[in-house]
Amino acid sequence: KLKQNICVFSEEFEAKYQQLGKLNEGGCGSVFAGHRRADNLPVAIKHVPDRYIYCKHVDNDGKQISIEVAVMLKLAADSDGTSPHIRMLDWYKLDKELILVLERPMPAVDFYNYLRRKGGFLREEAAKVIISQLVDGAIDLKNKNIFHRDIKPENMLIETSSDVPRVRLIDFGLSSFDESDTSYKTFYGTLVTPEVFRKMRYRAGPTTVYQIGAVAFKALASENCFNRSKNNNSDDLTFLLRVSPACKNFIQTCLSVDPDDRPTVEQLRVHPWLKKCSLSKATAGAMLSVASSGDDSTKAASSDTV
Repeated sequence: KLKQNICVFSEEFEAKYQQLGKLNEGGCGSVFAGHRRADNLPVAIKHVPDRYIYCKHVDNDGKQISIEVAVMLKLAADSDGTSPHIRMLDWYKLDKELILVLERPMPAVDFYNYLRRKGGFLREEAAKVIISQLVDGAIDLKNKNIFHRDIKPENMLIETSSDVPRVRLIDFGLSSFDESDTSYKTFYGTLVTPEVFRKMRYRAGPTTVYQIGAVAFKALASENCFNRSKNNNSDDLTFLLRVSPACKNFIQTCLSVDPDDRPTVEQLRVHPWLKKCSLSKATAGAMLSVASSGDDSTKAASSDTV
């Protein structure tokens, strides 16, 4: 019966979606371009082999499913159409892999390649627009008790269809449902925080803030020189002369070695550097309206990264 169900799921997927060329391949799977046959809606099709599904969740029926599926189902249920994350349209559990069908905004590129196209770094005002949205996205996830765990340039999709780039968070394969007092021992993710280096437990809030600081630093650095060891101190970071004192303070506080010294994401939202962000509410509202207006047929697609 299980094999019959798997065959049915595979047939349903192939009947509903057309898979096209590969967009990207990462450590946990591959992402392909595609479209929905019914209306030609562009989609991203993510294939994750079972051996790379590291984090799982037990649903209300007692079934064990990928945490990525569980989180994206919750995000879909709690979203209002302007959420700062990519939406999952369908998912299929096959014999040896998981398939996720995701919206694919176009034109869009992950932040890592966005920076490369900009010469490796951004001017401070441009970086501020990106980081401001990233902080808003982190607050949105926190309010939904979701810990992304792997915020980095490769997991940020930048929509470029309007004058102001829109940030969308992607790849929730290492995420978890988080309560405010939860601490973690086993580290999942890319950017290892100082407390993990020191074999201490880590928490969602300080880890997320540290990762935001690392993204901000990368956005402003002319070279990929962000490399911290367990002995590094945020005061040792080299900043370009063009960075304002408020920006430097923002990054340094995010990258504090002691997690208790880092601000909360809510405190980042009102930090003097972001309070001066040139992204007005009117501009942001127009940007979100353009990016998420109407039904699925007006949305052009997803991530080119795993």
